[in-house]
Amino acid sequence: MADIARVTLGLTRPGPSNAPKINFAAKDIDALEWSGDLVAVGVIEKDVERDEEGDFKKSLLHRLNEALGGLLGEASSEEEFSGKSAQSIVLRISGLRFKRVGLFGLGQSASSAAAFVGLGEAIAAAAQASRAASLALSLAFSEDLSAESKPDIASAIALGIVNGIFDDNRYKSNPKMSLLQSVAVLGLGFGPNMEKKLKYAEYVSSGIVFGKELVNSPANILTPGQLAGEVLKITHKYNDVLSAKIFNEEEIIEMKMGSYLGVTAAATANPAHFIHLCYRPPCGPVLTKLGLVGKGITFDSGGYNLKTGANSNIETMKKDMGGGAAIFGAAKAIAELKPLGVEIHFVVAACENMICATGMRPSDIVTASNGKTIEVNNTDAEGRLTLADALIYTCKLGVDKIIDLATLTGACMIALGPSVAGAFTPNEELATEVFAAAERSGEKIWRLPMEESYWEFMKSGVADMINTGPGQGGAITGALFLKQFVDENVQWMHLDMSGPIWDARKSIATGFGVSTLVEWVMKNSS
Repeated sequence: MADIARVTLGLTRPGPSNAPKINFAAKDIDALEWSGDLVAVGVIEKDVERDEEGDFKKSLLHRLNEALGGLLGEASSEEEFSGKSAQSIVLRISGLRFKRVGLFGLGQSASSAAAFVGLGEAIAAAAQASRAASLALSLAFSEDLSAESKPDIASAIALGIVNGIFDDNRYKSNPKMSLLQSVAVLGLGFGPNMEKKLKYAEYVSSGIVFGKELVNSPANILTPGQLAGEVLKITHKYNDVLSAKIFNEEEIIEMKMGSYLGVTAAATANPAHFIHLCYRPPCGPVLTKLGLVGKGITFDSGGYNLKTGANSNIETMKKDMGGGAAIFGAAKAIAELKPLGVEIHFVVAACENMICATGMRPSDIVTASNGKTIEVNNTDAEGRLTLADALIYTCKLGVDKIIDLATLTGACMIALGPSVAGAFTPNEELATEVFAAAERSGEKIWRLPMEESYWEFMKSGVADMINTGPGQGGAITGALFLKQFVDENVQWMHLDMSGPIWDARKSIATGFGVSTLVEWVMKNSS
């Protein structure tokens, strides 16, 4: 994100992006022949087993230990390193071509993308701690892997390294820049397919970084108008495949988006912006049309149902546009990848949910653009009101499939915890596609039921529906509400990502959703 020209509350202006610029290259050399700062070796538990004489059985570990005069074996024993998941040991050495060697545990086995992304993040942490400018990556068990799996594994680790190395320091007075510039991938093969997969990881990680920067930006910087501005920047950069329409409040009124306007029209000094970004392939016919709809509340106070108390988390509510950030991060990656045969519409009804004398009150009735009326019994369930009109709009574009992403309910986070998104869909084919994409990306999604009987809880005495049900099953009733605004002939999935969009321990965005969306789009391309 570039500097913002206008004066903002607090006079804050972001510094330049610290997006990593790392060169990944697969090389056909032995780890002991590589010159640089850090050799990082991923191991599973059986890799660190010893023979009767106390030597490592695995060839790479045996040779490294031998070259170090037994130091690697001694340190592993002293620090009780057994290759368990999240274990690591890094040694400063001398006499070899590299300065440090590290072992990074993957547990009993390693087969999932999530495990290899995690390995990359652990390696990145070690590289940061040692101020490494270059590192070499290898797996002790690489000879046990199929040739077909190696490019995907290298790509997942590369993605994890970029995720782990990125430090969003744009708002710090004395930012430290990342030193890591190059990563050599050793022992996993090389050639066009490996290069393609490493380039894929580069593009997806750039989208993840963009999404993180959007979510991390505070609401006095990232207003709805500034979010639209950031989308226009990527549109101009990739104008061969991207185009954008930004609708202002007058145009939103003309489109009769009363559900969306109820949240924003009279309640904030920062006006709403309805954002429609479109990807069209550079050549060839369009065979499939996809819609990606993201919740775009740049700050959520709760409105008159104000978020109060120690557990309200109002201080984190800049993240309520995490769904929008995910789809725009995916758009950036897709614009680099340029898949054929697929047209994609990225739609976000961006606004704030604030308090004002003329703002929406509990018991107000709003009318969505399809004519359905909604009694607002809770102004803090505003995201679904904006999504309703966004879903109606997207269906009118003639899309075949829609995924919406939203930090919709605390109920979903209570059910699934901070790391797993909840998925709701009545369509089995779409469920299969998206869960396969999540598996390939290493992101965690769990399917929850669309319990239709719960819709009885959403009936209003004076309108077609209310916007929130009782406390029980809140994630399900939220999904059922959104379903009312999707055409029956459109395959649709709702992803409630309230937990995994945010790392509460570090108080930063995770970039969740970008990788899964890109995988899903690529599988839908010709």
